[in-house]
Parts: sequence; structure tokens; C-alpha cells
Amino acid sequence: MRALYQLLATVIALPLCSGVFAADNGRYIVKFKEGKGPAVAAMLKSQGAKLELDLAKHNAAAFTLPAQALAGLSHNPNVEYVEPDVKRYPMSQTVPYGIPMVQADQVSDSQAGNMKVCIIDSGYDYYHEDLSDNMVDGIGSSETGDWRTDELHHGTHVAGTIAAVNNDRGVIGINPNKNLNLYIVKVFNGDGVFYSSGLVAALDDCEAVGAKVINMSLGGSFKSRFEDSAFAAAEASGILSVAAAGNDGNNRNSYPASYSSVISVAAVDKDKQHADFSQYNSAVELAAPGVSVLSTVPTGTALVASATVAGHDYAALGMDGSPTGNASGLLMDCGTGESQCDAAGKICLIQRGNITFAEKVLACEAGGGVGAIIYNNTTGMLNGTLSDTVTSIPSVGVTADAGAAMLANVGDSANVTISYGDYAYYDGTSMATPHVAGVAALVWSNFPQCTNKELRTVLQVTAEDLGTAGRDNYTGFGLVQAKAAYDYIATYGCAGSSNSGGGNSGGGKTCKGKNCQ
Repeated sequence: MRALYQLLATVIALPLCSGVFAADNGRYIVKFKEGKGPAVAAMLKSQGAKLELDLAKHNAAAFTLPAQALAGLSHNPNVEYVEPDVKRYPMSQTVPYGIPMVQADQVSDSQAGNMKVCIIDSGYDYYHEDLSDNMVDGIGSSETGDWRTDELHHGTHVAGTIAAVNNDRGVIGINPNKNLNLYIVKVFNGDGVFYSSGLVAALDDCEAVGAKVINMSLGGSFKSRFEDSAFAAAEASGILSVAAAGNDGNNRNSYPASYSSVISVAAVDKDKQHADFSQYNSAVELAAPGVSVLSTVPTGTALVASATVAGHDYAALGMDGSPTGNASGLLMDCGTGESQCDAAGKICLIQRGNITFAEKVLACEAGGGVGAIIYNNTTGMLNGTLSDTVTSIPSVGVTADAGAAMLANVGDSANVTISYGDYAYYDGTSMATPHVAGVAALVWSNFPQCTNKELRTVLQVTAEDLGTAGRDNYTGFGLVQAKAAYDYIATYGCAGSSNSGGGNSGGGKTCKGKNCQ
């Protein structure tokens, strides 16, 4: 997905076992038989090949080869093998789009040591390169296991958005400089279910260690009087609780987000548009990035994909269940993939629709295809699964626009790569919630004299208004804004001002509660 993925994982190169596939840039490594390098190199030069790098120590060389020269090498007795000279990319750090969108990069986290954020979730990859240096502790149970592990990957993704460290690798979080205190309460095990009584117990754990902000990227459809009372008591004790609004795309309430003592967070995309999966109701209070959010996952568990056609890199998602690998070949238009495609040694380009993704990939395989690119027939990235079907070629999904662009280059060289990495793009109000919790901790750390209720009001007042003017059921008061909240408190103090406002949400109103307009 995006060229960003190529910055986050090393592309895997597999030797060509039968035939010679087209490299995406015409550049190949030629491994010579012992003592035959000079003769082969001279022959290739006469055929228009360009020597790119002499690897005499390894009895090999890298060439840019015209098609005729490439074809001849597959039968040359002086050549041991030929393979694409595949690209390598630097391991680098990137800034997820949500960080500047919520203005986290404009506020210092140097004071975050006086804050503790409690994450109630599925655990934390304690040894992840972007999380291992944090000030973090936690608790698990006999049912959930060690808090330092994360079988569901969910809690690690949430934690990365809040506090992935600034270390020239991977991503950065809202509080990236290892100052913030984290406390992990692991409540989910492999089945991803627990109970409201367990949530109250987790809340008690957070309060016992002095947490000021609680992140809950979780919820359910039914309220609990016991749970409601517990969160009200936590608010009275000075805790700011933040929870996900829900992902059912309807107007039902989700809990604990919809309790009056909890901030309910909706999701928006990179264009600040309400995500179609994000629940909307009178409890929604703030919005934050929740579509294609890049963050940490347990080491080596993220399916990392890339797709290249005619030298152009396209954002891609690996099909869930796809084997890893690297495949190169000419691009073949296989329509909707409902019948075997004559794609021997080629990359199949297939449109979504009519049959399952697995059936499309199997049809590509049956025709000799070495890789599959399936493009969407609606807006957005295609995030597909092969379910339990076993396939043998790497397969990825791309957008409808990418598919249209690829169709214009059918017959050109293409490449599909799938490997495993340490970072992934997730969607959900679960991903929006840590943006708000992280911003709350960031701003509050600079003004620890503010109360939780005062800070909550400031976040409402300074949110960037989205959608219908004023508070609405889709994005609440709007997109949470760290710098606007910081500036507002610096100017007006924790209690704010009824005459002056910050941000675009209505001229400094100090209305409290979820239903004020």
C-alpha cells in the first residue's frame, strides 16, 4: 500500500526457477558459468545490452537488457541463471497523515512525563522497534496472557498512534519522544471478546496506577448501568475517558463511548470526510483520522504489498491469505477473471465482481499466471481475502483508479511483491480514538493544572468544524486539534472564555456535555 510500504519492508527476490520473467525496469543480474563472463558480456554488448555493474568477484554482472538479448540468455550454455535486479529501498521513518492532521507535530511533548495514558486493549508488542524504548508497564491475566504480547495486533496498532517513538525507523506517534508514560491493560485474548465487568476491572487498574487518560478502542451495542456508574465515578476522580463510536455505519449508540462521562470518537479519512463505517448519533463528540491509518503491529505480522506497472508504483493491499513472494512478468488483462486467462509467465490484471477473489486468483494460476492484481469496482482500496482457499501466487488489491491506469499499460512489465513487515494500515473508529487520547495527553501535559472536564471542553471548542455547521451527529464538534487547544488554554486559561474562541467550532462557546449545539 502506497510507496510507503516499500519504505517499511525489504522486497523479497526469488530466483527464477523456470524461464525468465520481465524485470520492472529491464535490469537483470546475469550469473555466468565459471570463466565465461567476458564472452557473455561481449555477446550482450553486441546485442545492445548496457553493463550496469560488474560483479566479477561473484562471476556475475548487472545489465539492462533489450528483449532479444534477454530471450537468448535463457538458452545460453555459458549462463548459470538470470534474474531481475530487483529494487531495494531504505528503511525509513514516515509520518502518518493523521499526525499533522490533528496538529500533533506542532505541540511539544517534552512535558508528557507528567501524564499517564492507559490503553485497555489486546496487549502491546514490547519488543517492537518503535515501542520498546517507551516508558511502559502493564498487566495481563491468566485468561489474556502477558500484556507484552498481542495476538490480535489491535492494541499494538493503537499504541503506535499514541506513542511510536521518533527513531528514524517506521512511524511516529502523537507523543514520539519517549516522555509519555503508558500503561497497558490486556483484556482481549485470541477470541477478541470480554465483558463489561472486565472493562470496569480494567478501569480500576488504570485508576490504581494514576492514569489520567484512558483509551478504549472497543465497545458494544448494549449499555450497562454498572459500567455507566463506574465511568461517571472515574470522571469525578479526574480521569478523561475516550472510546470508539463504533464501526457499524448506522446511528446506533455504542458503549462505553455513549456514556456522558466518555468522549465518543468518530472516524474521518485523509480528506476529512466522515468514514462510511463510522457510527453517527447524538453522543459523537469528536472526530479523528480512522481510514488507512499507518501504525505499528507485532513484529513480522503485517502483510506488506506493492504493485508496479510500467515503472509506476501503485498503492496495494495484500490479499488476506496470499502467499508471500515476488513475481514479475508482462501485464495481462484478464477481465473479471471468471474463466482461465492465457497468462503464462504474466501478471493477471483482474476486475472485482461476480465471483470470489479466490476464484479469480485460481483462474489466473490455471492459465500460468505468476501474480494477480485485482482492482476495485467502487471507490476505495480493495482489501480482499482468499478465505481458506490455498493459492500459490502473490495477489494484491488496488483501487479502481489504479486499475484503470494499469489497463492503459497492458503488455508492459509488472511486478507484485508480498512480504511480512512491522507496520500496517488499519481502518476503524478504533484507529481514530488514540488520535484523540494522544492529543488529550499531549495538550494536558503542557497544562497539568487543568481539570479533565476543562480539557474536554477545550477540545470541543477548538475542534475544526466539519460537515454541518456546529456540532453534528457524524463528526461531533469536529476534528480534534492539538495546537488550537494548546493556544486556547495559553490565551484564555483552563476555564476558557465565553467571549473568545479557538478554532472553527463556534466562537468560544463553553457548552459542556454531548448534546449542546
